[in-house]
Amino acid sequence: VVTVADDIASAQWAVEAATWDDRVFAAVALHPTRTKDFTDDDRRVLEELVQHPRVVAVGETGLDYYWDFSPPEPQQEAFRWHIDLAKRSGKPLMIHDRDAHQDVLRILAEEGAPEKVVLHCFSGDAEFARACVDAGYVCSFAGTATFRNAGPLREAAQLVPLEQMVVETDAPFLTPHPFRGRPNEPYCVNYTLRDLAELRGVTLEELVVATTATAERLFGLDQV
Repeated sequence: VVTVADDIASAQWAVEAATWDDRVFAAVALHPTRTKDFTDDDRRVLEELVQHPRVVAVGETGLDYYWDFSPPEPQQEAFRWHIDLAKRSGKPLMIHDRDAHQDVLRILAEEGAPEKVVLHCFSGDAEFARACVDAGYVCSFAGTATFRNAGPLREAAQLVPLEQMVVETDAPFLTPHPFRGRPNEPYCVNYTLRDLAELRGVTLEELVVATTATAERLFGLDQV
């Protein structure tokens, strides 16, 4: 399990929680919806936390133009700072992207992307997926990919190479079919995997082995 932070307090908690069980790791960042008040003290804390051996990614960072909690300008400034932090720390960049596909790609190109980038809870269509794949990024699919009314997203899930694909829960949100609307838990990733295997025309075992290998390589868990 990679426990993801969205503010400074949860980043500190996630790092502590990652020491309680050998199967738990942490990602730390300030979520884009909280970047309106991104202080120097916040940056200092994240600089320290990212060095912890149980931290395997910088995230969630990125852009969110759906919620009106932080204006685009501070979001973009914070995103650029987190990109630099990921590069300096050598840890993957975990991106939250909501209604901001083109700006995410543009800023990554302008700043120079870290060696490892993952689009958390991928929400784009096939065209955006191809752009991410061509750039070498990993696309992470959550329970939304099982929704029958998510045609463009399901099309994207079909074309991403398995070596650039992972599957997640985003618990407690985005519970997959047939439990859509209920609180999400890690066991539910089983249903997302089964649905995506059928969608892609591969066996469940093939998809599990491939996405596990991608996740281990992405987060450096094959070295733990």
